[in-house]
Amino acid sequence: MSVVWRGEQAIWWSVYPLGFTGAPTTAPTTANGAGGMGGHRLRRLSPWLDQVAELGCTGLLLGPIFAAETHGYDTVDHFTIDPRLGDAADFDALVAAAAERGLAVLLDGVFNHVGRSFAGDPRWLRRSAATGELDTFEGHHRLVALDHGQEQVQRYVAAVLNHWLDRGAAGWRLDAAYAVPAWFWRAVLPEVRARHPHAWFVGEVIHGDYAAYVAESGLDSVTQYELWKAIWSSLNDRNLFELAHALGRHDALLDTFAPLTFVGNHDVTRIATRLDDPRHLGHALAVLFTVGGVPSVYYGDELGLAGVKEEREGGDDAIRPAFPPTPEVPPPGREVFALHRRLIALRRRHPWLSRARTEVTHLDNRSAALRTADPAGGAALLTLLNLDDEPYRFPVDPAGADVTESSHPAGVDPATVPGHGWHVLEETR
Repeated sequence: MSVVWRGEQAIWWSVYPLGFTGAPTTAPTTANGAGGMGGHRLRRLSPWLDQVAELGCTGLLLGPIFAAETHGYDTVDHFTIDPRLGDAADFDALVAAAAERGLAVLLDGVFNHVGRSFAGDPRWLRRSAATGELDTFEGHHRLVALDHGQEQVQRYVAAVLNHWLDRGAAGWRLDAAYAVPAWFWRAVLPEVRARHPHAWFVGEVIHGDYAAYVAESGLDSVTQYELWKAIWSSLNDRNLFELAHALGRHDALLDTFAPLTFVGNHDVTRIATRLDDPRHLGHALAVLFTVGGVPSVYYGDELGLAGVKEEREGGDDAIRPAFPPTPEVPPPGREVFALHRRLIALRRRHPWLSRARTEVTHLDNRSAALRTADPAGGAALLTLLNLDDEPYRFPVDPAGADVTESSHPAGVDPATVPGHGWHVLEETR
């Protein structure tokens, strides 16, 4: 059972299952199995799906769930659910529960490297031509690189992708895609798309020429780290010129694909911690949900959780916490949850936003007006951002526009935004 959908129209709730379910940090031996580790934790996600649907998200972006040694990105068997999380029946139950709520499921697979105890053919691993030793990923001894030039490796990856799409997944996030040659995906994906024409594929690409990688690889999308950085950095520095520059580059990407946008994920400090001024969280979310792309919300961000990513062993723990078995929105997070819900509802009312272009119609260091228009014409949103202490009257014509969302109750003049406030106006003419 799966959800019929359009990948570009999704709004993802991204979750790191090993952390969310409180799984042990090290995988069990084969003899222990899922039961020996108190497994079947994957089912702990199901009670939260009603809250995900209430939030307004339309998809569940799962972090790694396949058999691995530790953190999940050291996969040892792509055809087996990690015994810390359960088994294939638990996966099927989660997909079915998600589908009942209209949620698609996107899987996270790393095919650049594997764990040292990888169950596949050891001849598929890449070795240094100079030393004959196994190549590793970015110097991590436990992560050994696959040899992407081998046809057997290409067939193996295609088989993995098809296997889980057959079981109801709607697509894949391809971890560390930036380290995989683009031609590898061009060789793998046609076979998979022939069997699953509606599947959506997004690659993790941190920097570089995003558009070129999409064109050369045949992927549908890549992660938009440049916009992520510009959002929080411009707010912290009171320098909205940085945001305007990033949005210009973002618009150029939208000519060919819709990037996966975010203000938080499993690899970065949480947005509530990253921002110097908590009053600017709404500004970050207003940008995320009113510009083009495919937005995602990292679990806990909708509750205002804090957490710092540290570059050390265990440095991801604070941003990958366990959640309680019963869904809840603690009192401190209710306002943040409500804000996410309102802005996601706005986004869903305007599905054209996934490919919309944004024009910066007013700009200085502490104020910006972003007009995001339907590429087909006839509709537009105007997002007004004020980072100053005082109210600011934007030099825009508010005639024919209504405030549809705001950090503060709208006054008589919708073009006037309170200090550290924001408005989203909907053009009605």
